[in-house]
Order: sequence, then structure tokens, then C-alpha cells
Amino acid sequence: MTPADWDVVIIGAGAAGLMAAIHAAERGRRTLLLEKNRRPGVKILMSGGTRCNITHDCDNRGIVHAYGASGKFLHSALAAFSVADTVALFEAEGVRTKIEETGKIFPVSNKAVDVLDALLRRLNRSGASLALEEPVSDLRKVGEVFEIVTNRRTIRCSRVIVTTGGQSYPGSGTRGDGYAWAARFGHTIVPPRPALVPLTVEAEWIADLRGITLGDVGVKVIESSKPLLATRGGFLFAHFGLSGPAPLDVSKAVSRHPDPKSLVLELDFLPAKSESEIDEFLRTESLASGKKQLAVVLSEHLPRRLCDALITLIGQPSDRRAAGLSKVDRQSLVAAIKRLRLPLKGTLGFEKAEVTSGGVSLDEVDSRTMESNRCPGLFLAGEILDLDGPIGGYNFQSAWSTGWLAGRSV
Repeated sequence: MTPADWDVVIIGAGAAGLMAAIHAAERGRRTLLLEKNRRPGVKILMSGGTRCNITHDCDNRGIVHAYGASGKFLHSALAAFSVADTVALFEAEGVRTKIEETGKIFPVSNKAVDVLDALLRRLNRSGASLALEEPVSDLRKVGEVFEIVTNRRTIRCSRVIVTTGGQSYPGSGTRGDGYAWAARFGHTIVPPRPALVPLTVEAEWIADLRGITLGDVGVKVIESSKPLLATRGGFLFAHFGLSGPAPLDVSKAVSRHPDPKSLVLELDFLPAKSESEIDEFLRTESLASGKKQLAVVLSEHLPRRLCDALITLIGQPSDRRAAGLSKVDRQSLVAAIKRLRLPLKGTLGFEKAEVTSGGVSLDEVDSRTMESNRCPGLFLAGEILDLDGPIGGYNFQSAWSTGWLAGRSV
């Protein structure tokens, strides 16, 4: 038995792991990719409603900006493997891409399986070995060599890349396995919380609006009149509460809070219009279209069922006519449209979360290489890191780029 069976072993064949294995093997490293599931890339297949939002149509600075304060960690990774490089890789493998109005980049086929197949073709050509249904039970370092214990064998290698993901969608196999190994090697684990996850609210009438979608809604999480996180975008009423891009993007503020029930969600159903514009519209229409029902008048801007609900919320019958709408009633309706506040319950948790907020502290990883600052030879990439971006392909770009950089560094 040689001191090391492999130059590098990657644990976890998700987005970051596949990219790391491809690049390491293409550089001539003896590379083994381990995956606990029967097939690799399970989360890739689930993502984007099985369409796979590969990345976002922006430059590297756009990706960095989307991550806020933690975005600077991605500078080197994006320099190594950019948005343009991502698109070029998949196009070269026969996956034509398209840019949607939101800036999200998808395969033209709308099939996540095409994205995974492209990666597996590239992996196969790279010369890396892929071992499926081989979960890792232990990772340790003996001298200068890592030992990886699986259900089949003990593997020795010079370097390890941990790409086991976070805890989101645990049904895909991501149950936070890598956190304990990283902690063993001296890493701080920022407590994992669900992110990009639907919200639950204390408002039973919301369930009556299930199925209604809106293209642009302002969403703000508030604690004692102080905004914690705000955004605007797509919005969906569901039987359990609220989903869609905007609620998902602010969900980490709810997940991270020690008492989510102390928070409120403020909704602006017409963020492109000012309160004065809406007030003037209602005043004018109450004079010009007085015989019409108020909900019919308002449905020029919002779905009818939502109009009925908002009118009921301000204490008016849903079938009331627009005529005679007092200034006080107008202002109440404007407030319901622009500043509706809902008490929060929480989120649907990791089971329905697209990503994990928290993970290995970025301060303890060299952003130029993805190597641990605590254990030489240990590299970390993808969702195991304390990196979570907004909806729109940003999280996949982080996985592709950090995985590629780790593969280049081993």
C-alpha cells in the first residue's frame, strides 16, 4: 500500500464536488469523487423546479454584490471560473442556454438532467473516478495523509475537498455531514439555518388566496419597527403562507432570528407606484366609476381575489361600490396595498429550503485557494461554507466557482 492511494478525494458529488473533481483530474491529479447516493447531482436535478437555474446574467461584480458583505470571499473563485466560463462550459457540452427576463440563465431545454449529463460527460473525459453509494463515516488525518473511512474501505489521500453541502433538502442527502469533520479540524461552524425557504404567517385568510401570483411585490421583514431585510420580486400565495422569489430572499432573516413570531412581514403589492398615485387613482375612479364595485376598479392593478381580501381587511364589504369612498377609507385601502403587515410564524424549515445559511466560517478558509487555514491539505467548497446568496442562480455560481478553484489548488 502506497502512502496515498489518491492525490485528491472529493467528498460529495454535487455542483461543487463535480466541478472540483473535473478540474483536479484534468490537471493530472489522481482523483476520486465519493457520493453517498445512488446517483450524483441529486440536488441539481431538483433545482429550479427541475429546470436548473445555472447562473445569473451579470459580471463577477454582480455576483459579489448579490452576496453582500460575504461576497468579497468570492473574488478569487470568480476570477478562476466566471459566469461567462460557466455558460461556456455547458454550451461546449451541448447544453444551449437562455437568459430569462429576470436575468436567470437556464438550459434552453428546461431540463436539469441536461445540466447534470453535461457535467458527467466532462467528468468521464477528465479521468476522475466516481464511486456511488459509498457514504463516508469518518475523515481523519494521520501524519501528512488523510484517511477516509467509507462503508466499503479506508482510503488514503494527500488532499481532501469536502463538498458535502449544507442541510437544505435533506432528502437529497445533504444532512450537514461535513460540519462535524470540519469542526474536528478546528473550524468554527456558523449555526446552519434554512435560507430561500417559504414563510408561514399568522393570517388564516392568506390560505384563501392560494395560487395567486404577482410579478413584483415589495417584501420587508420588520422587528420592532426596524427593517431587518427587504427586497422586491415575484410572489406566491400558498395554503401554508407565502412563497416565490421575494419571500424566499428575505427568509434567512426569519430563520436566523431567535424568535420569528416576534417579527412582522410588510408587503407592498404595488411597489412601482407611490401612495399618492394610488390614492389619486382611487379618488378619481370613485367619482368616474362610482357604479362599479370597488374591487372591480382596483382589479385594474391587482388580482380580483386579492382586491376582495384587501377591501374586507379594511372593514368594508367586498361588494361595496366605488362611489362615496371617503378619504379615510381611501387611505386605509392605500395602506393595505402599500404597507400590509402580517405577523410571522416562521418558515417551512430545511425540508423546503433551497440553500443553507451558515456553515464553515469564511475567516478560516483561504479564499485564494479554498484551503483550510486550520488543516493543510483540507479544502472546502460549495454550500458547506457560510455563503448563501439570493434566488436567481447565484448559489450555483458560487458552487461552480469555489469547486473549480479548489480543483485548481490541489
